[in-house]
Amino acid sequence: MNKKVFITGGTGYMGSRLIPLLVGRGYEITALVRPGSESKLPSGARSAPGDALKLDSYTDSVRGVDTFVHLIGVPHPSPGKGAQFRAIDLVSAQVALKAARDAGVRHFVYLSVAHPSPMMKDYIAVRAECEALIRESGIAATFLRPWYVLGPGHRWPYALIPFYWLCEKLPATREGAFRLGLVTLRQMLGALMWAVENPADGICVLDVPKIRQFAQQRA
Repeated sequence: MNKKVFITGGTGYMGSRLIPLLVGRGYEITALVRPGSESKLPSGARSAPGDALKLDSYTDSVRGVDTFVHLIGVPHPSPGKGAQFRAIDLVSAQVALKAARDAGVRHFVYLSVAHPSPMMKDYIAVRAECEALIRESGIAATFLRPWYVLGPGHRWPYALIPFYWLCEKLPATREGAFRLGLVTLRQMLGALMWAVENPADGICVLDVPKIRQFAQQRA
């Protein structure tokens, strides 16, 4: 098993928590950072200065890795951020995919989103477009499709748990409640760990019900 992983978004909400878990499992981590932000990376990761929105700015740092984990996205997505989704989420995925393809990466892990949901149509449209580009690239990939991740600073939806419980019991709303259900940060990190440790053969999709099967005690 190849132990070399490249991560974008390594200083972010999820990446900063994923890196120590991977390092603890013996993985050699290289993470993209903006020049001057190297100190923000968790210990144990090697920094790769570059621009997430500029083609070919970090491809050389990707060479030799087996798995590319792409976690970059607009923070706190909302319906009013459609332009940002296209300028950041889409462009960063295009740059990451080209770097992975040019570097000969064999497995691409992409943090997508559950869909469909009319309220977040612009966000979902961009993530679906990114998924399509990855599929077309021919690189084996794992797509993770959470809806909302519960964790530090992201706790207000706990108030919706009784509503979700009811919807999951009713036949008319059961499918939507599971597809757009809440997952915990622990479950997300567990799913990301599993995706890295079990490279897909083709395309693998981890939706909310599947993500809920994973938990990391160190999350």
